Amino acid sequence: MAEVVPPELQQYVAKLQQLQARLNQVAAEKSVVEAELKEVERALNVLNDASDDANIYRVAGYLMVKVTKDDAQRELSDRKDILELRLKNLEKQESLLTSEIKDLESKINEILGKYYRGRGPGAG
Repeated sequence: MAEVVPPELQQYVAKLQQLQARLNQVAAEKSVVEAELKEVERALNVLNDASDDANIYRVAGYLMVKVTKDDAQRELSDRKDILELRLKNLEKQESLLTSEIKDLESKINEILGKYYRGRGPGAG
């Protein structure tokens, strides 16, 4: 005979799957932001080592445009600040999702414990 899964458990499992999918999205986005942040930091380090009269170019679509060292540093520093804020936001989301997933998993385990305790080999 087929076992009937309680509707409450079905809802919790569906919610858990949604949270896990969202956590995977956040983790993927976080790794992209981390990689871009490393590139920006590396570019800033290269700029810091460059002389003040060095030729600096920035990619703009299909073109490379000459910019001053100060403008390039300012632009990269702004980008770095934005990326760091984005990373903090993603870390916060990741933490909240992980917490929600743990709570939901414990609820699911609690329901399974109640449900199957009453249906064990000695029951009924």
